[in-house]
Amino acid sequence: MSDVKPRIRLPRTAKAGQAAEIKTLVSHVMETGLRKDSDGNTIPRMIINRFTCEYGGEMVLDMALEGAVSANPYVEFDIMIGEATEVVFTWYEDGGAVYTETKELSFG
Repeated sequence: MSDVKPRIRLPRTAKAGQAAEIKTLVSHVMETGLRKDSDGNTIPRMIINRFTCEYGGEMVLDMALEGAVSANPYVEFDIMIGEATEVVFTWYEDGGAVYTETKELSFG
């Protein structure tokens, strides 16, 4: 799906030992597999079915998404900051497509 666009917001200033609020939104149509096209054929399910976040190479969030999740899924969560490092976000789509975005978390 070519129109998938991840958006990520990290804190502008992070400090070691504090929680950092992470916000993500991925633009995605999220077909449930329940709708029909104009010919009456079922449109196949095509959703983001899994979202993960790695901080400094360690998995900090791994969540499954089901058919009831809305289009353009928004996820907000906190992580404890230990060091300035990369944060890797990955969205997995039915059909095998994977969308990854990497952001640098730095101390301000």
